[in-house]
Amino acid sequence: MEQTVEKKLTKKEIKKSFWRWTCFSHSNYNYERMQSSGFLHAMLPVLDKLYGDDEEALRKSYHRHLEFFNTEPHFGGIIGGLTIALEEEKAAGAPITGDAINSIKTGLMGPLAGIGDTLWQGTLVPILLSIAISIGSEGNVFGPIFYIVSMFATMLGLAYYLWMQGYSYGKEGIQKLMGGDLLKKVMLGAKVMGGVVIGALTANYVSLSTSLVFKFNDLKLNVQTDILDKLLKGMLPLAVTMIALICLNKKMKSTTVLLILVLISAVGAIIGIF
Repeated sequence: MEQTVEKKLTKKEIKKSFWRWTCFSHSNYNYERMQSSGFLHAMLPVLDKLYGDDEEALRKSYHRHLEFFNTEPHFGGIIGGLTIALEEEKAAGAPITGDAINSIKTGLMGPLAGIGDTLWQGTLVPILLSIAISIGSEGNVFGPIFYIVSMFATMLGLAYYLWMQGYSYGKEGIQKLMGGDLLKKVMLGAKVMGGVVIGALTANYVSLSTSLVFKFNDLKLNVQTDILDKLLKGMLPLAVTMIALICLNKKMKSTTVLLILVLISAVGAIIGIF
């Protein structure tokens, strides 16, 4: 019981985690894991407090938060608060797995990114800019000052509120979910949603087609449009994705998988297949 009490988080760790996310969410932004290193950096005060007395559990917590993660940092901050609540409950002995935590993160990051980008870049920024430009066009230096101050205040206030709400809702939600099999259903739903999000990202960003054409006297048969597209739209991008997935499941390094894909592309382009 004493160990459980010692692992309870204070507002200090939660706030420290928020400020780290706000300042460093994009500090190591990269095309392999996007914001994952920034997210882990934000979680360090929490993870060190919760798992500091268990080296293996601490190592696993670091590893799971280095998985691919990408969202709009202000609206998506609610994920950070929710993750803190889940980690706290897990450290206290709740039946929450590391995979479940990552599934919830993955399932929420896409929808919240869409909401955040739409409301922030498509609504709040244009409104604030229009006000600032109208003021500045009259030669008033208050125009740009208004934009800087109002955007910073809006961004920071909204991000902090959502972060803390994520934590509060997470603690209450987890306690309610402990009864019955509702937790299992939520976890399953999060995993399914995570798979759908990753699948959608793959469909949007993986592109491959073949220019191969078979000729039979006067008949021309385009392999891409006449065969592959009719059998299954996006068959080649799916095949490339599955090759990468199989390689990663065999514990191959991501750089090695990338080199394999580059080699396949180069050979295919040289012989005129792709």
